[in-house]
Amino acid sequence: MNDSRLCLYVDAQFTSPYAMSCFVALREKGIEFKMNTLDLDTLEHHARDYSRLSLTQRVPTLRHGEFALSESSAITEYLEDLFPQAPIYPTNPLQRARARQVQAWLRSDLLPIRQERSTLGVFYGVKYGALSVSAESSSQKLVEAAQLLLDDSPDYLFGEWSIADVDLALMLNRLLLNGDRLPVRLEDYAQRQWQRPTVQEWVQLERPPL
Repeated sequence: MNDSRLCLYVDAQFTSPYAMSCFVALREKGIEFKMNTLDLDTLEHHARDYSRLSLTQRVPTLRHGEFALSESSAITEYLEDLFPQAPIYPTNPLQRARARQVQAWLRSDLLPIRQERSTLGVFYGVKYGALSVSAESSSQKLVEAAQLLLDDSPDYLFGEWSIADVDLALMLNRLLLNGDRLPVRLEDYAQRQWQRPTVQEWVQLERPPL
C-alpha cells in the first residue's frame, strides 16, 4: 500500500517501545512510510519545528499529510480506522476493547518495571541489578494479568495476533532479557512474539553506540 504522505518520527536509538508499536503496525498493514529520527538526549523533540508538529513533544508522532498525531495507541487506532486492510486489532468489538485496555494499562501502570528495566536492556543488552520491592510487586502483577489474559489462548491474547501482543511481549521482555525469571508459558509467549518478522525488523535496526 503506497501513501507517501506518511512519516513516523521515532527516537534515534530505536528503543522506544511505543515507537516500535507504531512501526510494527505500519509494517503489518504493508503501508509505505518514511521514518525520521530525533535525538532525545539533545532534546531535538523540544525543538520549535517538532513541538509545533507534535502536541506532546514526544515520540512517536505520525505525520499524515497536513495532519499529525502523537501517542502510540492513538496512532495505531488511527491506522486501523484509516487502513482497515490487514487488521491489527481484534474484529470482535469486545475483544477489541480488551486489546485497547491492555495497551492503556501497559502505558499507564507498572512504572517500577519501566524504571528498573529500561528498554536499553531489551535493545542494547544492558543488564540491571535485582528488582526493588516495588518492582517485584509490579512484576507479580504483570505475571498474574498476563497469565489470566493468555488462559484461553497461549499463543495470542485474543486467539489471533494483534498489536497488543507486541506491547505485552515487550513488557515481559524487559524482565526476560535481563535474566529475570518468568513462568515458562510466559517466556514461550514473549519469545514467540519476538520472532514475528515485523518485530524482528525493528529489533534488527542499526542503532548508534551508547
